[in-house]
Amino acid sequence: MKCQLVTQGYSIGDCLTHTRGGKSERACEVTLRKDSTGTWHRVISAAHLSRPEHYFSIYMSGCNLNCRKCHSHAFTKNVKGEWMSTNEIADLCAEYENNVTVFEPVERSLDYYASDLCMCCGSCVMLGRQSSRCPGRINPNQVLLSPQGYGPARNIVGYTGGDLACCPDFYIQLTEKIKSRTGNMHVLFETNGYGLTPGNLTRLRDSGVDSFWLDIKAFDPQAHKKLCGTDNERILQLPAEMISLGFQMEVLSLFIPGWVEENQLVSIARLLAGIDPQIPFTLLAFFPEYLLKDARPPTVTEMISTYHSVRDAGIMNMRIGNVGVFARTNRDLELLERETGII
Repeated sequence: MKCQLVTQGYSIGDCLTHTRGGKSERACEVTLRKDSTGTWHRVISAAHLSRPEHYFSIYMSGCNLNCRKCHSHAFTKNVKGEWMSTNEIADLCAEYENNVTVFEPVERSLDYYASDLCMCCGSCVMLGRQSSRCPGRINPNQVLLSPQGYGPARNIVGYTGGDLACCPDFYIQLTEKIKSRTGNMHVLFETNGYGLTPGNLTRLRDSGVDSFWLDIKAFDPQAHKKLCGTDNERILQLPAEMISLGFQMEVLSLFIPGWVEENQLVSIARLLAGIDPQIPFTLLAFFPEYLLKDARPPTVTEMISTYHSVRDAGIMNMRIGNVGVFARTNRDLELLERETGII
């Protein structure tokens, strides 16, 4: 089967995936298939209410990039999970909807807005009182225990894990079935952006995909190539295209010392601010993983400096993630709060 990206005039991704038999094959060939009835199937690693996103995440095996810092490589670069049809996945989403405790408008169908509902501490249900950090926006009876901790259940389905947006037919069929079997569920696609050609993006919109969480790995094309195995020309065009097509969207980028530092993150911020300064942006701290286990995480001073530079570039809605990676002492936390207001 010819690569669907190649048929559209684009380069194939870095998509080799290790099979259970010890071979390496293209992800679309070993984690995705269509049966004789036209129903798509995908290898699914897990599907559950995730934290801190507070939505139903479907973790998919196989990916079109090979990011050296991937924290999901165990199932994205290896065939790991169980085959599930789009019918079975859509049924899980319909079952999940019965347990939703917070119904969000489509404008909030993003991960970015999860933390302003709940910080996942569980204090309100375990101790009977709110913590000092509680946003105070939901009641204890809206807080549920899931495999990753306490929090609400929002009316959002997230496609996460391995990204095969280069093979849109699976996602289109799944989205249409989720929309037809649920009453008020939004669909969020967590993506590296590589497979989102203009044609694929339009077809996903028409199928009912509501929002994107775009992980921009690097601004510099050479850095992106070294980090993920492909160029990033199309990826940097996506924010403008997603906004023009009416999607809700947020962007996440990692500070990776020696790879993606303040200068590149500011360039990404300027790109976004030039499109819409209201685009939510998450500055995430890298932690050593996969092929970058020997790399260090950023320091608290590096993150504070980058935070201010990104804000100065025009970003109005911003947060910092993985705080515990770089702020490991009370002194670090106090400095972070004093300099940024973030705790």
